[in-house]
Amino acid sequence: MELILVVAASLAAGFIDAIVGGGGLVLVPALFSAYPQALPATLFGTNKGAAVWGTALAAWRYARRVELRWRSLLPAIAAALVGSALGAWGATLMDARVWRLALPLILLLLLVYTLAKKDLGREHRPQHEGRSEIWRAALIGGGIGLYDGFFGPGTGSFFVFLFVRVLGYDFLHASASAKLLNTATNASALTLFAATGHIWWGVAACMAVANMAGSWMGSHLALARGAGFVRGVFLVVVGGLILKTGWDAALIWNAITA
Repeated sequence: MELILVVAASLAAGFIDAIVGGGGLVLVPALFSAYPQALPATLFGTNKGAAVWGTALAAWRYARRVELRWRSLLPAIAAALVGSALGAWGATLMDARVWRLALPLILLLLLVYTLAKKDLGREHRPQHEGRSEIWRAALIGGGIGLYDGFFGPGTGSFFVFLFVRVLGYDFLHASASAKLLNTATNASALTLFAATGHIWWGVAACMAVANMAGSWMGSHLALARGAGFVRGVFLVVVGGLILKTGWDAALIWNAITA
């Protein structure tokens, strides 16, 4: 029964994640609900063991259909790999409760800004060229990669928002670019979890198949419907993230002040 639950959640997560990121909002809670006695690191590792395949599939599908700015994205991918590794290392040394308390507020500001700017991300108008775009993309990759390795929730949504706001991409091109970087950060974290034995490979394999199926459907829908559709899904996912992380932050705050 537990395996059926997490496989179904993996299918839904792959669908959401392929469009705009945020699949962890579905899959991670499902894993914790299905296997409450498991070590958190094992559940996180098993999640990455499934999610990386769906993200990679979505990245491949987008790359075939959407014109990507590889000159800027390749350095950003390298920076994301380094950032994710440093973040994972930092997570072994520092308390993540500060992030858990601040994240709902950060996401709320992101949501309000996107709603206020009604034309944000509807048209693809890159604002930078050459080295100017390269170093901005690398900063986005390294910074969000660091966050993903250290904490993680909302990584794909942060990538999408920053590609839209900083680089001037529309939501479809931003989501396509985000999938490449998110694949890199997932692979980096997966390597760490695998090296420390924190993956249930059998469960991860079953979830990976479902995640790829969901990813195929989600990326197909995003490519067919375009930037406006992706923007709408982005707003819904960020709203869900605010509710989930806000609840988590409230529980932590109550524990601190009790």
